[in-house]
Amino acid sequence: MNIRTIGVIGLGAMGRPMSRHLKEAGYSVVGYDPDQAACRRASECGMTPLPSPRAVAAECDLVMIVVGFEQQVEAVIFGDEGIMAGARPGLVIGLGSTVSPSYARSLAERLRGRDVGLIDMPLTRSDQAAESGTMLVLGGGDTEVFERCRPVLESFATDIFNLGPFGCGQVAKMVNNTILWACMAANDEGLRFGEKLGVDQERMREALALSSAANFALIERADTRPIPWAEKDMVIAQQEADKLRFSIPLCGQVKELIKAFKVARGYPTPGL
Repeated sequence: MNIRTIGVIGLGAMGRPMSRHLKEAGYSVVGYDPDQAACRRASECGMTPLPSPRAVAAECDLVMIVVGFEQQVEAVIFGDEGIMAGARPGLVIGLGSTVSPSYARSLAERLRGRDVGLIDMPLTRSDQAAESGTMLVLGGGDTEVFERCRPVLESFATDIFNLGPFGCGQVAKMVNNTILWACMAANDEGLRFGEKLGVDQERMREALALSSAANFALIERADTRPIPWAEKDMVIAQQEADKLRFSIPLCGQVKELIKAFKVARGYPTPGL
């Protein structure tokens, strides 16, 4: 079945520009967000807002979920006005949210035999990449279903990986974020240390971005923007490691360093 109509659930910093790219690629795009202001901004890109995830699913061949937390994913899929209440046979659900691999596996089990396809497609490279259409998709899912969705993903991503069965993308995103926040913590400590010794942080950053110390967080100046999901990402990693009885001591240290980083800058901490 060809994908012609696409739904986007969550029309914020990622979902809104994704809707624009999808529209520019020639797809019919509908969407939902409980924030009416977000719906209005997305509608300016050509997306048609609908009143619920259920209404979105009833119109679509593919619905992509781009919300922040597992409990929101749960409500979007299984709520009274959720996707499964309106899903047509053969609908594909693309999970762009970052959730734990354990939750992803349980989701696949609960949807087994429900006549819906399922891919995970967590997104990387920040909201700037979403705006420019240069995101990276760390995907997972049945090969046939994933390849059917690939042209859709190519409308907003320049690099797309199917890393294995559904949930493998979430594993890769968890590892990606663990390394990202470790780099952020190291950058902050190193730049402040250098400043104490008399080197301007910005001049040093420019030099280090071209050196063996280069990393995404340093080059993209990630420390200058709010990082609302950092603690959640680290908690996911710690919980998964606990289930495996696998030691990740660096992860716990990074979580506390990132917490201190956010507190020092007055960044808000969302509920976990």
